[in-house]
Amino acid sequence: MDLGLKDKVAWVLGASSGLGKASAQVLAAEGARVAMSARDEANLAAAAQEVGGHPYPLDVMDADAIAATARKIEDELGGFDILVANAGGPKPGTFDGFDDDALYEAFTLTTASAWRTTKAVLPSMRSRGGGAIVYITSITTKEIVDGLLFSNMMRAAVVGMMKTLARELAEDNIRVVCAAPGHHDTPRVQQLDEARSKAEGVPVAQIRERMAKTIPTGRLGEPIEFGNAVAFLASDAASFINGVTLTVDGGQLRSLST
Repeated sequence: MDLGLKDKVAWVLGASSGLGKASAQVLAAEGARVAMSARDEANLAAAAQEVGGHPYPLDVMDADAIAATARKIEDELGGFDILVANAGGPKPGTFDGFDDDALYEAFTLTTASAWRTTKAVLPSMRSRGGGAIVYITSITTKEIVDGLLFSNMMRAAVVGMMKTLARELAEDNIRVVCAAPGHHDTPRVQQLDEARSKAEGVPVAQIRERMAKTIPTGRLGEPIEFGNAVAFLASDAASFINGVTLTVDGGQLRSLST
């Protein structure tokens, strides 16, 4: 199937590793011109070289930097057809362990970054006749996960924005969707596994084995499997898919609202 991505300009955030890098990899393989952003310049440069993308270092906590980076990408690559909005997951923890500063940090990282990157690309998408926006969220938008209060909160807000924008931007030929990963073998999941290992006093391998048993496929996902889903959602092949959250989790969720 031709996904119709050749020469499309895609901006992928959180692209130095994990699901963001995998998304950039598939988009580039399908012929898109991929701008890749992340905070760590060295890791980003290495990832961009591997993928065949264009590195644009960015800390998504910085609103001014988001706008400036978008302008630079537009000047150098010609505009935006696709946005894959992604950021490192907010800190794990429970209500009593957080203060207002932590709340604001999680909001800025997860929710405000999606808002701000969308604001930055919309004028270009409109001028080019349309586009696709994919927010990378989490299965926490379908079922809450204990110990991930901020992910449960902030990613749900992104879904609310997605559903609203899918209706508001349809007249501009801009589709807006979410891709919700389950447990994939990424640095973020490894970090969470290590935190649970420490809290429970059991080996990390035991935590991962236990998690794999909750997934019908019997294993964690590979990042490239998620990247394939993102590329499809961003492509012309998904032209009538709008305002939905695609769960990519190997069948882990039991909820009927998938």
